[in-house]
Amino acid sequence: MRAAAAFAATQRLAEFAEALRYPDLPATVRNQLGVLLIDFFRVAAVGASAPWVARLRRALAPLGGEPLAAVLYSDERSDPVRAAYLNGVIAGSLDWDDTHVGAMLHPGVVVWPAVLAVGEMTQADGRSLAAAAVAGYETMIRVGLSVQPSHFRRGFQSTPTCGVFGAAAAAAKLLGLGVDSTRDALGIAASYAGGITQFFMSGSEVKRLHAGKAAAGGVEAALLAHAGLTGPRDAIEGEQGFARAFADGLDSRVIEEGLGAEFRIADLTLKPHAGSARLQAAVEAACELSRQGVAPTEIEAVEVGIPAVIEGRLTNNDPVELQQAQMSVPFAVAMALTLTPGREWPPVLTLDDFEQSLGDPRVRDLSRRTVCTRDAKIERATTTEYVPARVTVRLTSGERHERAVWLPPGSPKRPMTADEIGARFRAVVSPLVAPGTDLETWLARARAPEALAGVQDLMSLRCPRG
Repeated sequence: MRAAAAFAATQRLAEFAEALRYPDLPATVRNQLGVLLIDFFRVAAVGASAPWVARLRRALAPLGGEPLAAVLYSDERSDPVRAAYLNGVIAGSLDWDDTHVGAMLHPGVVVWPAVLAVGEMTQADGRSLAAAAVAGYETMIRVGLSVQPSHFRRGFQSTPTCGVFGAAAAAAKLLGLGVDSTRDALGIAASYAGGITQFFMSGSEVKRLHAGKAAAGGVEAALLAHAGLTGPRDAIEGEQGFARAFADGLDSRVIEEGLGAEFRIADLTLKPHAGSARLQAAVEAACELSRQGVAPTEIEAVEVGIPAVIEGRLTNNDPVELQQAQMSVPFAVAMALTLTPGREWPPVLTLDDFEQSLGDPRVRDLSRRTVCTRDAKIERATTTEYVPARVTVRLTSGERHERAVWLPPGSPKRPMTADEIGARFRAVVSPLVAPGTDLETWLARARAPEALAGVQDLMSLRCPRG
């Protein structure tokens, strides 16, 4: 690991974001953008009616601001900072969003809200929106990778801490800031970084605010830089900068190497189930055991082989509220073993499943009988892109059944196709939007974001509020 001052990370990221143009993007990245955008709107449709979103709306409403940006799935408008905040919480509060496992963050629910809010304010076209989104994704992911895993061990959640840099980079690009002002935006954003992981231990709804707060902070930082305010030119790598304050140091290689030529956006995971990316393989293994005939009433005990990185944080056997449940491997595995029998294949664990299972004594009991243990083979197979898992079930008869999932669906080496993402979008969104909504026309537009006339082409969807 290099010394923090050995590489001008803040300057280099500013240069990259300012210089990036849509024609520079590889075809694989261009094609992936539409998939990520559709997946973002899929999860946002569910979050639009969440009770915590309603409370956030009430809290922000008196703050005013010029209504320059739309709020997802509604006729509501707000200023770009608060629109980014609301849209980030709407999409980013369900743990069902795109994930970079190695950076330990959810980039889409921070970057897209910034792109939509500032893109509408600046009347940006599709190519500009696409380039800004990639600049935001790449900045956020690389900053995250540069400070992990010590950042996580210190108790920080990198979606808000590193996300503010991605939102600032995307917003700065849409505002047309030059390199120096983009660097200022990143420098200001560094002082906005924050987000602790005590919610893993104590519960609470604060994690549901994290993506929105990062999106809003990044947009605000870019607007301040646009007005001429400055930030430290070495805010990320400096002696008392972000990396030193929030981690044990900066691995500058992951920022420097391949920047502008290799895109980390290709390493993202899309999640079939509404929980942490690091429990997806365990859920899939449990689902496959159920498919093979393992009946929940015959299970005596369950063992889940895990890597050390999730021990303690994602191994709570007895979650007390929804957020904790979505971050619990034992609870999610117990849900899969209990709920999968009789469902169509492939099964999907939704937010409603998690919420209803909190009151299901069958799931509760089985979760308490599920033990997570370090598994050497799982440890060796864990990468910065995905976390595998092994689930072993012991029946009351004494029989043992085991299933390991080395590549969870939606991970980079087992990606979901554009058709699969479209099908997921229809299945989730169709029951939620206004009757008669033309989802096929909307999907055709979203699949090719570079061809959009502007943000307004995306914001026509409405979810009636009860």
